[in-house]
Amino acid sequence: MTHNHAHHSHTSHPTKAIGDKHAGHHIEDFLKKFWITLVLTLPILGYSEIFEIAFGFSLPTFVGHSWFILCLGSVVFFYGGWVFLKGAYRELKVWLPGMMTLITIATSAAYLWSVYATFVGEHTLFWELSTLIAIMLLGHYIEMRAVQSATGALKELSVLLPDEAKHLKVGDTVVVKPGAKVPGDGEVVAGVSEVDESILTGESRPVSKHVGDTVIAGSINGDGSLTVRVTKTGEATFLAGVMRLVREAEASKSQLQILSDRAALWLTGVAVLAGGVTFVSWLGAEAGLVFATERLVAVLVIACPHALGLAVPLVASISTTMAARNGFLVKQRLALEAARSIDTVLFDKTGTLTEGKFSVVQVTSDEVLALAASVDAHSEHPIAAAIVAEAKNRALSYSEVKDFKRIPGIGAEGMVEGKKVFVGHRGGSDVIVEVDGNQLGTISVMDTPRKVAKEAIDMLKAEGVHIAMITGDSGDVAKQVAEELGISEYFARVLPSDKSEKVKALQKEGKRVAFVGDGVNDAPALTQSDLGIAIGAGTNVAIESAGIILVRNDPRDIPKIIKLSRLTYNKMIQNLFWASGYNIVALPLAAGALFAYGIILEPAVAAILMSLSTVIVAINAVLLRKNSL
Repeated sequence: MTHNHAHHSHTSHPTKAIGDKHAGHHIEDFLKKFWITLVLTLPILGYSEIFEIAFGFSLPTFVGHSWFILCLGSVVFFYGGWVFLKGAYRELKVWLPGMMTLITIATSAAYLWSVYATFVGEHTLFWELSTLIAIMLLGHYIEMRAVQSATGALKELSVLLPDEAKHLKVGDTVVVKPGAKVPGDGEVVAGVSEVDESILTGESRPVSKHVGDTVIAGSINGDGSLTVRVTKTGEATFLAGVMRLVREAEASKSQLQILSDRAALWLTGVAVLAGGVTFVSWLGAEAGLVFATERLVAVLVIACPHALGLAVPLVASISTTMAARNGFLVKQRLALEAARSIDTVLFDKTGTLTEGKFSVVQVTSDEVLALAASVDAHSEHPIAAAIVAEAKNRALSYSEVKDFKRIPGIGAEGMVEGKKVFVGHRGGSDVIVEVDGNQLGTISVMDTPRKVAKEAIDMLKAEGVHIAMITGDSGDVAKQVAEELGISEYFARVLPSDKSEKVKALQKEGKRVAFVGDGVNDAPALTQSDLGIAIGAGTNVAIESAGIILVRNDPRDIPKIIKLSRLTYNKMIQNLFWASGYNIVALPLAAGALFAYGIILEPAVAAILMSLSTVIVAINAVLLRKNSL
């Protein structure tokens, strides 16, 4: 198998999803710039008055040492501060002044004053400028590291992309050796093995695969050898679909994100205004241009909405990864946000709460069952299989069939001992057996409830969520399933097209409804609900109408969605508090409100505080991972 890495280009830059303020920046650039800036800052500090105050002596001066400091300061401003200048240009170009703009105004004010001061022999702000830029660079480096470790979903998935068998086409057969990755979605045509699909479906147990089973690109083969006929490659595979969804989710903004973006924009406005007022006030108080400029710089640095810009996207990105690890895909961020306030879950019965495997619960007579089994022995329909199984169970002998013919969607018919026998539905949920056009009897068939469905319902009830069920089946069947699963409210004989009306009716009662369906004919109901959950996505991953997709078809993942939603929301609120709370305290300090008491916030200390709040927000976001769902 030849290896071709061409399509690893899917992995979008993990840092680009976050507000794009670091677009085009490489993490290591910040670190390199930090070290170089630090080396240049040391001599600047050595010749500053702060050094003299701290150590009680000053470095020996030499002719033109102030010009030497000007040169070093200029290199720091243009080399170290260039990323901020570029960022500010990008922000202003789209009329969205933000963090980079504030940093640029602050550093430019300090630099321009210092250049002027060097020429006229005034007191410069070079040590403040260079320490500020050094700390900013380090803060950005730490922040981007935190962001990168957090936005793991796409990276984790892209690792799975198999080294494609070169020029793999649909219809090709490939041998997947033990331990190898499955190169494309396909069907097993020979061999038996167990395949690890955990990273795609969250299902920890290996899934056994026999001839006829489907396998997913990126899953890892166990110790058997499989021959697979490829049905989908590249962009069409399940994995590519999952990655597309994760990418969409990372790009889709949540309500809180919109709120924090707006807050960041406001904060920028407030900062520029506060900085201006501070500057003018200190000038008016005749504190001198140097002091006034220092206060302006400190205010602008403190107010950088840095942590605010990170507070929500980081949490959102971590929760998307956690969701994928727990077997469900968040397709729209807003869906995950809506989940925390869901008070009613409406389940579509078949395939969601029930197995989709049928068993016979009632039959008019053995004769009816034997005739039905004679015809159904040739049918592949799950109901037919249940009838044949019951006949075998009762040790009934059934006859040879001639002229067998399937009637799609209705049943089957054939000639048994010269009589025309029809077995199937004529409306209603019971199976009718007719001989030469006359009804001989009926067979009641029931879809067996899933064990996991009962667990899921109990878990949801424990969370105080109301459960309802919707089905196209008759009232009797619906009642039986509802009783078995402990569901108090159900709607029977609902046509697929009317499902969304039932969702609307529940919403009119003031309920916040999550609809759980298999996505095939449930699209209108999934869209109408407050939270659409598609179950059993299998390989049809692009279920458009659902906000969340349960990859492993397990209803027990629904309480996890609600829990993750609540955790995510709490974390976002905490982060918004950490990000903005410190501004309320630090802004007046930076402006010099307590100067009379000898309390003053230096620009470099302001920068440390700002970076610290960013790191606190990043660490707090990463703590979300410690929660088990």
